[in-house]
Amino acid sequence: MPANVVVPEVGESIVDARVAKWLKKVGDAVNVGDALVELETDKIDLEVAAPQGGVLASIVHADGADVKVGDVIGVIDEAASAKAPAGQADAPTSAKPGAAAAAKAGPPAATESAKPEQAKAPEAAKAKTDDKTRATPAARNAAQQNEVDLTQVRGSGDAGRVMKRDVEALRSAAADKAAAKPNAARAETPMREDRRRPEGDRTEERVRMSKRRATIARRLVEAQSTAAMLTTFNEVDMSGVMAIRERHKLTFKERFGVGLGLTSFFVKAAVAALREFPRINAEIQGDEMVLKHYFDVGVAVGAKEGLVVPVLRDADRMSFAQIERKVREFASAADEGTLSLADLKGGTFTITNGGVFGSLMSTPILNPPQVGILGLHTIKDRPVAIDKQVAIRPMMYIALTYDHRIVDGSEAVQFLVRVKQLVEDPGALLLE
Repeated sequence: MPANVVVPEVGESIVDARVAKWLKKVGDAVNVGDALVELETDKIDLEVAAPQGGVLASIVHADGADVKVGDVIGVIDEAASAKAPAGQADAPTSAKPGAAAAAKAGPPAATESAKPEQAKAPEAAKAKTDDKTRATPAARNAAQQNEVDLTQVRGSGDAGRVMKRDVEALRSAAADKAAAKPNAARAETPMREDRRRPEGDRTEERVRMSKRRATIARRLVEAQSTAAMLTTFNEVDMSGVMAIRERHKLTFKERFGVGLGLTSFFVKAAVAALREFPRINAEIQGDEMVLKHYFDVGVAVGAKEGLVVPVLRDADRMSFAQIERKVREFASAADEGTLSLADLKGGTFTITNGGVFGSLMSTPILNPPQVGILGLHTIKDRPVAIDKQVAIRPMMYIALTYDHRIVDGSEAVQFLVRVKQLVEDPGALLLE
C-alpha cells in the first residue's frame, strides 16, 4: 500500500521549508526509518525518514522546491520492487536459445562463483544507506567537499554518528601526512601563485539564498520598519575580568572542563541590569507591554548559513561554568547544523559579540519581538585617564540597541552603565 512522505510539523513558528537534497532516488529500496530527504527551514535543517519500507515510487517536489508543512513530497510503494540494474531486466528475453543452453550446460562452479558477488550487492547498498544515515548533513557536505570517504571516518557523536569535526580531523591528519613527505616538484614551484583575474574576465555568479538567509533578510527589514530602534554606547575597562580569568583559568578548566570566557560575565551582568530595568526584558503585543519575569538570554552564534541565536533558558539560575559550557555546545551544534528548534525558540534579550570578528564598534539590530540587544566588541589597549593619570587599559566598547517605543533613553543609558559597573567590578556579580 502506498504511503505519502510529507513535510513534518517542526514547530508552530515554522510553516514552510525547502527541499535541500533527496538522499534516495526513484526506484531505490528503503526501510522504515531510512533518511529520505533533507529539508531546510529558516531555523534548522532536518532529515525526513521513511514512514514504511518499500520502494521510493515518486518524488513530487525535487531539490530546491519550496514546500509547506503537510505537503506531500514523495510516495513510497510497499508492494513495488526495487529497480533492476541497467541491462539486467532485458537479459532473459534478449538471450539466444543457444547461449541459454550453453549456460545451462556450463560447469556448476561458474554459477556458484557468481552467488557471492550477488550477495555482496545488498550489503554494499546497505553500507551506502548506513553511510548516509549515520552522519550529519554537515558531515556529509564536508566529506563531499574534501573528498573524504565517510566509511573511513570514526564518529564521535551519539551512537557513533559522524560529525563535521570528525571529517575535518581526518582531512587535517591526511594533509599533515602528505605535507611531511618530500616533494621535489613543489620545490620548483614559485612560492606565490599568480591569482590575478585573467584579462577580460568579468564573470558573475547567481546563487540562490538559503531558506535561513532569506528569513534573516526579511526579519532584519521588518525590525527596521516596525521598531523605533536607537543605540546608546559606553566603554568598559576589562582589566578586572581579564585579571580574574588569568588567576583562575587553570583551576576553572580542571574543575569544570571548560574555559572561562567573557560571555558568562556579560550574561550575569545583563541579567542583573534587566532586573533593575524590566522594560528592556519585555515585548510589545498590540497596545500592551508584556513584562517577563524570567531571563531567557539569546547568544548570537555565527553559522555557515547565517547568524543563529540559541537561548540560555533561565540564565539567572545558571552558574558561570554552566553558561560557558552551554555556549560552547551551541557553537559546536551550529557548526554541525544540529541545533534544534527548542534551542532557538523564544528568548527575552540577546547578546551578540562582533568582537570575535574584530569589530571595534557597531549598532546591533533588534531580534523581534525583543526590545533590547547588547553588542560586545573587540578589546583594545587604549590610553585612559585614571586618577588624573594616563594609563593603558584593555578597553571594550559596548552598545545597547533598544526599542524606543517602550524603553526611554534614560533607562537604556542607565542599563548600559549598570552593565559597565558590574563588569568592571566582577566581584559585585557575586552579590547578584
